[in-house]
Amino acid sequence: MKLTRSFAALALLVATAFPALAADAVYPPGLRLGMVPLVGLSKAKTFPGFESEDGSVKVLITELPPAAYNEVVSAFNANPAGANGVKPDKIETSAGLAYFTTESAKAGDTLVKRYSMIVPGTGFSGYVAVQIPENASKIYTDEAVRQMFATAAIRKEVSADEQIGLLPFKITDLAGFKDIRTLVPGSSIILADGNESSGYESKPFMILGLIGATPQAADDRARFAQEAALQIAGLRETKVTMSEPIRINGQPGFETRIDGVSGRDKIPVTVVQWIRFGGGTSLRIIASAPRDQWSDAFTRFRAVRDGIQPKG
Repeated sequence: MKLTRSFAALALLVATAFPALAADAVYPPGLRLGMVPLVGLSKAKTFPGFESEDGSVKVLITELPPAAYNEVVSAFNANPAGANGVKPDKIETSAGLAYFTTESAKAGDTLVKRYSMIVPGTGFSGYVAVQIPENASKIYTDEAVRQMFATAAIRKEVSADEQIGLLPFKITDLAGFKDIRTLVPGSSIILADGNESSGYESKPFMILGLIGATPQAADDRARFAQEAALQIAGLRETKVTMSEPIRINGQPGFETRIDGVSGRDKIPVTVVQWIRFGGGTSLRIIASAPRDQWSDAFTRFRAVRDGIQPKG
């Protein structure tokens, strides 16, 4: 009788530690990658993913550039046995073939198990990082984490309302932009006429986001804005055509315009950067259009810019 009860208790533990096969994947707000969290984990409060009630077990979910997946696959193929105590493995998911690693580490003075998984997506790579303290590893075992990884799934679209709702500001005018993509959940977003598959550079697009503390003195703001504009990713053969202070919705700002080329096809583009200076954070807008589409695009860019308002 005792043996039967022991087996029943073991079966219950296994059943509760593993995700239910019939359960639906849970997607962190704004992300296309989701999975069925293990029992005892719920949506995290301060990062995209899941965590235990005491915050000791963490499952971070995010999106990486599309090339990241192939880079990991190449690294796995080059060294299938792993190294330095890092165990490589792979698993089939509905999102595609996933690659993951397992390793022992320390978080401060706490011994932990860390797992990292990457899966292919359309126009992105899905990434998951798991940290489990040693005192929880009897429940959240290697096999339990593997089973959770197996539930990884990708949704094709995240509604514009869901993505925009995560931002700390309101966008009241989308100016006809249809393709909306979160770059950093709750921080930055891209509005575009193109898409990830065809590329953004050949059509107008905007990137809206917050940056940390910026200079308060006018001279320092000018230098900061110009340096930031010259570091815009993907823009080459650049020439600054305008750089001057302006007011944006009643707040001090700076506008910088640059001519350059962008993309593999070296498309001639004009780019405008607006920075609306604030206290703890400032709003930065980067808007790009092929030069032959600039006039109409600029009108739309300004409509979006002027429609950005604080929440609350």
